Amino acid sequence: MSKRLTVPKTYKLYIGGKFPRSESGRTYEVLSKKGEFLANASLASRKDARDAVTAARGAVKGWAGATAYNRGQVLYRVAELLEGRRAQFVDEIVAQTGASVNAANAEVDEAIDRWVWYAGWCDKFGQVAGNGNPVAGPYFNISVPEPTGVVGIIAPQDTALLGLVSAVAPALVTGNTVVVVASERFPLSAVSLAEVLATSDVPGGVVNVLTGSPAEMAPWIASHPDVHGLDLVGAGDLDWIDLQIAAAETLTRVLPPENGPDAASPSLARIAAFTETKTIWHTKSLV
Repeated sequence: MSKRLTVPKTYKLYIGGKFPRSESGRTYEVLSKKGEFLANASLASRKDARDAVTAARGAVKGWAGATAYNRGQVLYRVAELLEGRRAQFVDEIVAQTGASVNAANAEVDEAIDRWVWYAGWCDKFGQVAGNGNPVAGPYFNISVPEPTGVVGIIAPQDTALLGLVSAVAPALVTGNTVVVVASERFPLSAVSLAEVLATSDVPGGVVNVLTGSPAEMAPWIASHPDVHGLDLVGAGDLDWIDLQIAAAETLTRVLPPENGPDAASPSLARIAAFTETKTIWHTKSLV
């Protein structure tokens, strides 16, 4: 009896709710901690980055227009599915990073908990960040947070899953859509997370995942006129000053690189970083 050949997984990009290969046809080898071949990942091009921005821009209206409660339920569903595929993510983290099984389990636990934490804030953040402002006159004056729009993210490069989740989840809370460049060394968990998103209730185009070289894609994302926010949490090794300058040309708001173990720790500040404050005036009834 002949030995059965295994069917290796093909790791593609995730753009507009679909899984295309890079338009350039390029791939790169993903190696284990010991230098062993694990898989080929798509090496995204600037055309792929532009396509991802287009998809994200098209998804803003629907995602931002959903109720905060609905967005919370959608993000919680992502956590549920991630829990159901725990073993796959643990295996991928161990294979890519060389971490122990216990450490990989801890990373998956924390990633799931982080989705749940941010899901819980979807219908509460507006009450915390908004305000009823005192004014002199017969008016109501109310400030409410609104999403910035399309957020480009360079994910932390030193983790396979947790850094990605920590950067993407807070941007989604208020209704932003995302184009994220995953860790170049550890991209496999990012593509598997995209599969989770595709089978959850997250609409296509809300999250778009690119794999490959952040140094190649970041300048195009930073300078794109349809990118409204730029999170450089994982861009510490890049020339991020130039990225900030490129973003300034289109008045894109920028969250600069962060360092240390708490670089992308859960916080309301990460949600607020990509919101705009709208102030509403309304006359009081004099009757």
